Amino acid sequence: MKDVRAEKKELRAFFRQVRSSFTESEKQALDIAMQKKLFLLHQYRVADTVLTYVSKAAEPDTFRIIRKAWRDGKKVAVPRCIDGICEMTFYYITSLAQLEAGSFGVMEPNAEKCRPFEGDGQNSICIVPGMAFDCEGFRLGYGKGYYDRFLSGYDGFTIGVCYSKCVKWSLPRGKYDKPVRMLVTDKFFRKIRCPAEQRRAFSDE
Repeated sequence: MKDVRAEKKELRAFFRQVRSSFTESEKQALDIAMQKKLFLLHQYRVADTVLTYVSKAAEPDTFRIIRKAWRDGKKVAVPRCIDGICEMTFYYITSLAQLEAGSFGVMEPNAEKCRPFEGDGQNSICIVPGMAFDCEGFRLGYGKGYYDRFLSGYDGFTIGVCYSKCVKWSLPRGKYDKPVRMLVTDKFFRKIRCPAEQRRAFSDE
């Protein structure tokens, strides 16, 4: 039996290479195509709060998502990692100036200047990062487990954003992995079939 951890490590190296192969102009075009599809989603339009990661250079850009959400009158919350226990807390931000350098080179909210996100996520969406996603909504994360722990207690609508070249038919997964409800790429979006008990945040159109 193949070691899942070793397989995931190989896949992370492969998808890092894929993402680093984009030129700056190619990446920008892919990001814009992806964002346009996101903004058309019913779940985005009716949500009053957007939870999103703050993107690093190689990741699908979320700064434009944050600015657009503010213009649309939505609240925005971004994560801050809690050292030592591999957990994170989301905080509302109203300005990019409230961000500071944090864990793993990621910009994080200043906890002293921001109010923590509370509740179970009703009427919100969460933009979920990943090195890659598969067609059933499972993700290849960065190996730390921060999002897996957060999503286990989140009842809002989850949306994975990913370059189409980083989508596989199937990815290795663990028993605690939870699929996203929607996958959005530069070429398509795909609604994931989920058990009825996971359909609590929004009713289908």
